[in-house]
Amino acid sequence: MLARTLGELAVQFGCELIGDPEVSVTRVATLSNAGSGDLSFFANKNYRDALLTTRAGVVVARQEDADTCPVPVLVSEDPYLTYAYIAASLHPSPLPDAGIHESATVAASANLAAGVHVSANAFIDGDVDIGENVYVGPGVVIGPGCRVGAESRLLANATLVRDVVLGARCIVHSGAVLGSDGFGNTMSESGWVKVPQVGGVCIGNDVEIGANTTVDRGAIDDTTIEDGVRIDNLVQIGHNVRVGAHTAMAACVAVSGSTSIGKRCMIGGRAGFVGHITICDDVLIGGAAVVSKDITEPGAYSGAFMAEKDRDWKRRVARFRRLGDLAERVTALEKSTKGDS
Repeated sequence: MLARTLGELAVQFGCELIGDPEVSVTRVATLSNAGSGDLSFFANKNYRDALLTTRAGVVVARQEDADTCPVPVLVSEDPYLTYAYIAASLHPSPLPDAGIHESATVAASANLAAGVHVSANAFIDGDVDIGENVYVGPGVVIGPGCRVGAESRLLANATLVRDVVLGARCIVHSGAVLGSDGFGNTMSESGWVKVPQVGGVCIGNDVEIGANTTVDRGAIDDTTIEDGVRIDNLVQIGHNVRVGAHTAMAACVAVSGSTSIGKRCMIGGRAGFVGHITICDDVLIGGAAVVSKDITEPGAYSGAFMAEKDRDWKRRVARFRRLGDLAERVTALEKSTKGDS
């Protein structure tokens, strides 16, 4: 393990240190479970009791919380962000040695730059270009015409079907599928006819795509994910969708084809988007909301019903079903009232 002194961390990450600069930490831990060699953070008032009793070697916290912390403090205006940077330095991703496992298959026409690691049972097709220091995990499939930028990581069983351009320093988690056909069909007299999906997928730099997430190839033009986007597990991105830079999506979001989502948006879990709509920059969509039309003004939007007691919910549903009858009665009453006047 890499040991770092509090003095070193304070200098590197621009924090004021309250405590002994010679104290060392080697890993991160929660406030409740941390010991003397651990670093933790306090950014949520719901954990104040844990802060008051923590035994961590140091806690990253705001200035106003430092006096109540019983251990050394690294003072930061944004404790969670500073914690993220320090955690990355204490727990760096392992860098496997360059090379191709004997069970992997790499086409003769594929171009692999220096430092590439190809794990067991991976398959790399022809006309593929892989940048420096890329990690290709076990069972990964990289189909024809794909490009992978330097220092990207494709974890176990991820698939790039074909014509996928993946930027530098991206992470594609296990089971994700990029570049499969979009859901393009049209009806004929004899049944459904598949519409050829001839576009590709273009993904920017520093993008992270969660486990079992799918990003469909474009029908004609490319599906595009811009720089710095964060996509959680089990998300569906339809064909010809565009996702703006630094937008984040939580698990189980579904985005229908040809939807355009702006930059720096935050989308809660299970939110859904109908196709062919545009969402402007800096929009926050609440969990389970359904977005059915354009959003042109930044801000927070939500629409999901919160869980409540079953009998209360059923009572509300029964009332909702009677709204049509109630509306007709009100309309009739208004007409009769006007007639009397």
